[in-house]
Amino acid sequence: MKNKCKKILITAIILLFNSLLTLQAQQKRLYIANDDHTDYMWTADESKYDSAFLRMLDYYLLQIDSTKVNQPDYQARFNTDGSIWLQAYEKYRTPAQFKKLMDAIKSGHISSPLNMLVSCYGAQPAEAVIRGMYYAGQLERKYNLRFTMAGSMENNTLPLGLASLWAGSGAKYSWKGIGGYGSQMSYEMRKTRKHQMYRYNGLDSSGVLMKWYAYNEQKTAPLGGYAECRLVIKYKDVEKDLGNVINTLDHFCDTITQGSTYPYNVGGAFGFGHDDLETLISNPFINAARNGTNENRKVRVSNEEDFFIDFEKSYPKVPAQSVTYGNEWDLLSASMNEITAKVRRSTEKLRAAEALATIVSLKDKHFMDQFSTAKNLAWNTYGVYYEHNWTADGPVNRNVRADWQTNMQQNLSLYVDALYNQSVSKLGSQLSKSANATFFVFNPLSWVRNDFADIEYQGSEPINIIDKTTGAAVKSQVIHKGGKKYVRIQAQDIPSVGYRVFEMVKASAVNLPDAATFQDGYFSNAYYKLKLTKSGVISELFDLKNGNRQLVKMHDGKFVNDLGSTDLEDGAELMVENAGPVSVTLKAVSTNPMLHTVRVTLFANSSRIDIEDSIQANFGGVQSWAFSFDLDNPTTRHEELGAILTAKLETRKGHYAKDNARYDWQTFNHFANVSEADYGITLSNVDCSFFKLGNSSLDSLWEQASQIYALAGGNIDKKVEDGGILGILNQHGNKDFLYNFSLTTHQVGFDPLQAMKFSLEHQNPLVSGTITGAFNAESTNSYSLLSVKDPSVVLWSVKPSEEGMQNGLITRFWNLDAKEKNTDITLSASIKQAWKTSHIETNEEKLKPSRKVLTVRYKPHQIRTFRLIVPVK
Repeated sequence: MKNKCKKILITAIILLFNSLLTLQAQQKRLYIANDDHTDYMWTADESKYDSAFLRMLDYYLLQIDSTKVNQPDYQARFNTDGSIWLQAYEKYRTPAQFKKLMDAIKSGHISSPLNMLVSCYGAQPAEAVIRGMYYAGQLERKYNLRFTMAGSMENNTLPLGLASLWAGSGAKYSWKGIGGYGSQMSYEMRKTRKHQMYRYNGLDSSGVLMKWYAYNEQKTAPLGGYAECRLVIKYKDVEKDLGNVINTLDHFCDTITQGSTYPYNVGGAFGFGHDDLETLISNPFINAARNGTNENRKVRVSNEEDFFIDFEKSYPKVPAQSVTYGNEWDLLSASMNEITAKVRRSTEKLRAAEALATIVSLKDKHFMDQFSTAKNLAWNTYGVYYEHNWTADGPVNRNVRADWQTNMQQNLSLYVDALYNQSVSKLGSQLSKSANATFFVFNPLSWVRNDFADIEYQGSEPINIIDKTTGAAVKSQVIHKGGKKYVRIQAQDIPSVGYRVFEMVKASAVNLPDAATFQDGYFSNAYYKLKLTKSGVISELFDLKNGNRQLVKMHDGKFVNDLGSTDLEDGAELMVENAGPVSVTLKAVSTNPMLHTVRVTLFANSSRIDIEDSIQANFGGVQSWAFSFDLDNPTTRHEELGAILTAKLETRKGHYAKDNARYDWQTFNHFANVSEADYGITLSNVDCSFFKLGNSSLDSLWEQASQIYALAGGNIDKKVEDGGILGILNQHGNKDFLYNFSLTTHQVGFDPLQAMKFSLEHQNPLVSGTITGAFNAESTNSYSLLSVKDPSVVLWSVKPSEEGMQNGLITRFWNLDAKEKNTDITLSASIKQAWKTSHIETNEEKLKPSRKVLTVRYKPHQIRTFRLIVPVK
């Protein structure tokens, strides 16, 4: 009898437990999250925001203490929208107070994303995105925590490649809420979305769980905005308003209606601060959560991460998307194009500076100590320069905002220039000088290179340059640039991430033919024949290696390298500069349509055409350099934030979203390639953040255009609300703009590896430095720091660890192939230990190197980062 009763009791308990599980599964879980949206240098300046950050964090830490006895759902929580909040608190509060803030993050009562501020990402180089999260990485290692959120708010668009960069930096989750103000995209375009919860994945299949609700003003607003808990801008009764938001969120979570746009029982409404400087509200959230909870729903005051953890557990399978939505507020940084271009140039120059610093740090582990303060300021620049309020039409004066942007750029450029110059000098002092003048030529890229190199020279002529490895003379010529004299050499076989030593010796003159000729109006070498007009336009371009094929075809009155000239022969007489056996440069100066200078360089041993454009005049309108090619229905590919995209809609095997996207200006990082099935042209770009594909418009992508407009600068958008111009006006008075391009052709279909290698070589010239070390110093004539066995895997950066060379060197590699790769990384020194790290240098997995070799597997298109511990002195 007892056993029978026991069985009945157990059965009843199981049934009750199952009923509770069923009830819990049916019960809605709603999360409301409080924050203060940061409109940095729009709502207020730096000092006012620092004060606001401190007051708010002090307030919420006190609220957290006072509500810790509450049930977990009804405890105070707060969410910053950038790590700059934490940095301000660390700077102005005591170590004990800062530790308390870190403890609140660990306990889940305060959350902060990896990004420093709310940024627009479409204008950024990939490395700028990563370095902008470095402060969060420093905190992770110091306080043994991880930041799992990253965000891009208010801007209506979102890049594709960002997903992989976020995931590679440790992010798991993101939410996006848009704003309507200043957008060119109508509410009709934004009121529906294909997916409102989805895996936002990059091309390597890594990414984050994304909450991006549609913004439907009539039905579900404020959901989908960047202040989803803010029912009205001028609020009076927050608790009542939150109750209405909870009800809206409850109806939004619809698992019953067929075809529901949100078929989930877990929902979140995030954000309250809107454009306020401060948000000091806590109890209304707690009361609204308590009063809003009933038998059908549970409401929790959220740190946002708890929503994602619940959702991911409840719905492990959600749709995935790997598309770009184009650019909108991202475009506003072109309203100060030269300052933005300087950020881009410094980012590219950083590659060589850090590689050199790594080599010299192997012999001087304290070399980087002198740069600590400047380096952190540089990383801050990446975190804040692309802040989303480039609209510059708020309470902070436009000129104040522009000056702040310039100061941020200078912090970055000063650091990079100092690191570069001192690393060159230091390496020169570590190498043994000879009786004759000697210099090294350094290659920051991960393959052996043949390219030109320039070394400053003040001596007499003629001289011979001897490769000390082979003992042979190399081609050389004297050139003048920037008011200085240099010797330009044709450097051969410069090792991967390494150098080769050359010697200068007096010699009699040797007559060698020039690398190119300028005759009968045509500029020619062994590869090309082109016509440069007096206005700086390339009106004809023949590929001599491919049957004398003409590559220029006028489109909309524009040719190649065309700034918009109305008279091709309006300009000074063309001038030959710096002619010699290595290269020849042809110069044009014109005032049509404005004062600008064009220099086109052809080389003896390269199929590259380098184009240096500059504008010496201020402008207020939109200006662009047109490149109009004679190609038949080509396809364009381009780099966007660590991803190489096909500029077609997703419905036509491209990477552009079919809906909710903007198509008029594409991200222009290292290159754009325009190709037919078996022929194409790669255009390398340093200084322009965007290009337009043909006559693409806001809602139309000209997928098969053979014309590219490289954006020279301007104010692209006006406010729909009142017609006001968005961005900095008239380029903040700048009258000096520089644009560097290079183009080459290929007689096969598009190859992402070759396009990237071509662009990296153009944008990362060989580095030369004078050797000044003692005669008994290092006397190696050729050296390579590292090499990669599989050429499809390209070194993206190598640098000393943020915590010093004793903590290893950090290497980042990009597999540019669409196939999985397993390849060896070989160092010049023994690898004592190795870790896979996040992109922001937090260790994630210990690896097993074999002496000097680390073998690593890469997914298709994947970027990976590693810490390698090597012997240092």
